[in-house]
Amino acid sequence: MALVTDVLEWLQALPQPALVAATGGLVLAECTIGLGFIAPGEAGLLVASTTVNSAPRFLLLWLVVTVCAGIGDSIGYFIGRRFGPKLRETKLIQKYGTEGWDKATDILRRRGAWAVFFARFMPVVRTLTPAAAGTSGLPYRKFLPAVVAGAACWSAIHISIGAALGEAAKRIEGALSTGGLVLLGVVVIGGLIVHTVKKRKKKAAVTEEAALEPVS
Repeated sequence: MALVTDVLEWLQALPQPALVAATGGLVLAECTIGLGFIAPGEAGLLVASTTVNSAPRFLLLWLVVTVCAGIGDSIGYFIGRRFGPKLRETKLIQKYGTEGWDKATDILRRRGAWAVFFARFMPVVRTLTPAAAGTSGLPYRKFLPAVVAGAACWSAIHISIGAALGEAAKRIEGALSTGGLVLLGVVVIGGLIVHTVKKRKKKAAVTEEAALEPVS
């Protein structure tokens, strides 16, 4: 979490040309299999988009991000084609993305190139889908148009949000992170409560059964 915060703060301090280049680099890294778990591409794009105050800046950032996303996804695709299903057994996928990998593979099997397009809007699955597409044998001629279309829509939406909200977008990003932690805490507490209630019910049932046994 601290690493992501440091990267975003560093990003904010960059001059405009370097900001655009760094954002493109983060997005490219996020799209490459494995790096999406540590590279804050989406958050970086939202931060960078808060500096957009004209149509040329919008178009430049949109073009750079779309191209970088396409390149990163293509790298992931050819990694998947090269190493095949055994990618799922790597330590990285086993640690961070087995569920996402299986989900991406299932969606690809059912939807084909459409899955590549919609995966762009799904965290984790977005990082794993290109490699899964290469592994599944989806032709690159179908993969690339879906990747470019998805990246173009995804980047345009995020840049529009950031440009419209300006500084508020940064606060929203922080609120979302905090909200995620709060939600996690609620889930954990709820799970403990459910576990405790079930344990007590089970204990009461055993006690009742023991009390009735002599009567039987």
